[in-house]
Amino acid sequence: MPTLTHLDKIAVLDLGDTENRFTPETLTEINTHLDTVLTDGSQALLTTATGKFYSNGLDLDWLSANAERAEWYVAQVQSLLARMLTFALPTAAALNGHAFGAGAMLALAHDHRVMRADRGYFCFPEADIRIPFSRGMAALIQAKLTPRSAIASMTTGRRFGGADALAYDIVDATADLDTLTAAATAILTPIGAKDHTTLAAIKTVMFADAAAALAGA
Repeated sequence: MPTLTHLDKIAVLDLGDTENRFTPETLTEINTHLDTVLTDGSQALLTTATGKFYSNGLDLDWLSANAERAEWYVAQVQSLLARMLTFALPTAAALNGHAFGAGAMLALAHDHRVMRADRGYFCFPEADIRIPFSRGMAALIQAKLTPRSAIASMTTGRRFGGADALAYDIVDATADLDTLTAAATAILTPIGAKDHTTLAAIKTVMFADAAAALAGA
């Protein structure tokens, strides 16, 4: 279950202590917390999780059991990705563990990423599990990664550890688990006082094409 706490003026959204897949209920809870962050005086947003996983992304079991709602479900996931991509506050993902598929996309939708140095993988497994990227998801990844990094991550199913992810500019920094949150907050603290309306407008323009693709436009 996602929970919201604060470190001074930085909101910390913990995605949970399981695989943290995006169930319909989890998507609602995350969006409710994001609504709170925009109104509670927070100056920045940090997301992380507890345990082995940051997020394993789509809830494939739910999708299998609810195939008739697949289009609706994917639209909800993409709406969250677009929201994070253009969020009005500075954002950082502290990757405590594995980030796979749509979980990795959520991390990419943040402004910054810090990954645990010694454990955990960042991976788009779509090529191996035979699930093509939607146009919106591909647009998000390509908006955030260089062509070299997009090819390496999207077409191979490669599992990037912390050092590899840093070398490919997928993450901004790596850190030990004990200093992971501190490393992410160190990025956010100096920029938290930026005008949030202006920041939202800048991100909306920067990522207009990706956001439109995620919205199905």
